[in-house]
Amino acid sequence: MASFPERLRTTQLTAFHLEMRDSYTPDDPTYLSWKRGDQLDVMEVYRPWVDMVREAVARGVVVRRARIVSEPVADYIRFEHAVTSMNIAAGEEVRWLPRRHASNIALPGNDFWVLDDTLVRFGHFSGDGEILGEEWTEDPAVARLCVSAFDTVWERAIPHENYKI
Repeated sequence: MASFPERLRTTQLTAFHLEMRDSYTPDDPTYLSWKRGDQLDVMEVYRPWVDMVREAVARGVVVRRARIVSEPVADYIRFEHAVTSMNIAAGEEVRWLPRRHASNIALPGNDFWVLDDTLVRFGHFSGDGEILGEEWTEDPAVARLCVSAFDTVWERAIPHENYKI
């Protein structure tokens, strides 16, 4: 099975990501460095991601990321907010939706990517945010659910430059 980077390289129109957790990879060295107050060159730390997204955007792919977050935000969300300049510089559009505004949205149970409105990648995480794996599907009903959920979140969400922590 092709990896996420390989699949993104073949995406032609859209790549949408919905994040719904308040913590990811708590032992991530970059996150821990940020928590200590170290200065980070996020463009360099995330160079492979930046290059991959820039390449997709240069091909005309619209790359969007929406984050549903609890408020007040967790430390990990503060970290994500602080490093989102990297996502923006790569060409992603990023929005934030306070969880209280998502109560009446039908959401899948896991974070997901949707590529070209047809291919869905679910990310599976442990309770404390450790990565457990991924699951891919091209089931049209699942893709429609995820596209609908993402579109609704996107409409309600606050653009990154306007979302203040």
